[in-house]
Amino acid sequence: MLTVIRQSWPLFIGITLLMIGNGVQGTLLGVRGDLEGFSTGAMSIVMSSYFAGFLLGSRFVPGLIRKVGHVRVFAALGSLASAGLILFPLLTEAWAWIALRLLIGFCFCGIYIVAESWLNNSTTTETRGRALSLYIIAQMVGIVAAQAIFAFGDPSGFELFVIVSVLVSLAFAPILLAATPVPPFERTKPMSFLEVYRVSPLGVVGVFLMGGFFSAAFGMVGVYGAQAGLTGGQIATFAAAIYVGGMLLQYPIGWLSDRTDRRRLIVSSSAVAALACGIGALGLGGFPGLLVSAFVMGGMANPLYALLLAYTNDYLDYEDMASASAQLLFVNGLGAVGGPLLTGWLMGLVGPAGFFFFVGGLMVLMSCYALYRMTQRPAYSGEEAAPYVAVSPTVTTPVTMETVVEEWEDQIHGEDAEPDDRAA
Repeated sequence: MLTVIRQSWPLFIGITLLMIGNGVQGTLLGVRGDLEGFSTGAMSIVMSSYFAGFLLGSRFVPGLIRKVGHVRVFAALGSLASAGLILFPLLTEAWAWIALRLLIGFCFCGIYIVAESWLNNSTTTETRGRALSLYIIAQMVGIVAAQAIFAFGDPSGFELFVIVSVLVSLAFAPILLAATPVPPFERTKPMSFLEVYRVSPLGVVGVFLMGGFFSAAFGMVGVYGAQAGLTGGQIATFAAAIYVGGMLLQYPIGWLSDRTDRRRLIVSSSAVAALACGIGALGLGGFPGLLVSAFVMGGMANPLYALLLAYTNDYLDYEDMASASAQLLFVNGLGAVGGPLLTGWLMGLVGPAGFFFFVGGLMVLMSCYALYRMTQRPAYSGEEAAPYVAVSPTVTTPVTMETVVEEWEDQIHGEDAEPDDRAA
């Protein structure tokens, strides 16, 4: 672990700063939009446009990298993102915020792809798993730290927007100074949707639902807090509770996933998350109860994405894992685009509780569908199940998935073993 930190600490610092900047602006916009008088419907489109941009970035940035190179793409997207972040308080129109969020989503996807390429190229077979774990931890630490910064700022002023822009700009320095040469970026041709669905209906449906859950939970948290009448500090604490729960429970659930029928774990985790959402919707326990609900909701739901990926790969040959993962990434992105839109529509109908109704409803659907799939297919009985590898569902890019697939290969087969035939 110390070797990984010594080799890649500038990258981890840069990623942490990027996540702080991105985390602050996600919460800040939800609150500032309410102060500017934006409707819930308008804010849902604003928040959704980030995920639309991220989805577009996952499709088009690899082509840009192949044409002009990693460094130029990284510098260009970084400059655009930093400029876009500081324009929000100057252009207080819904259409402008939608365009800016679309741009920032596209830019951040590209920034993550380039940074992850450098990180992946700086690791070896022996250190890849630890590097990936540290990368996920750096992401979560950055998001939690972002809430602390937001809590001490004034969402009605310019200062927080300036801080976000500065943090994102500063993040490029350690990454560029530490950057090592990267190999040519080769994008995997994905399997068709129907091929992946035939292999794992639960994987496809579950990943789609998780896209909607996380885009709603993380994208609309500021909008929910503003509508619920929470103070800035309470909104930040509420958001942080979701992230801390996801960070702390990721690895215990991952440990269980390699030792039990994964579908049972999917059913139970999503059911507990749904119960937590129900408690939050009812407002039981006041603000402390809301924090407990957020912690449990995030802690139970966050590992489900990696759990679904591992479950799907149980039924794939190794050579198909990367292409299937690329398709699942796109399906997740489609779900993410719709999450804030449907959440905003439901909040417009029933008020702030619509936030919990939507994310809780997705968890109910997840649990019920996993139960149904248990009646359609016996539990996986192979000797070499795909190991659980922690992945953050909020910033997953094609490079992340390539790294995860390589880690699966290392853990399942080692360096010399040949993959066995485990296709369903």
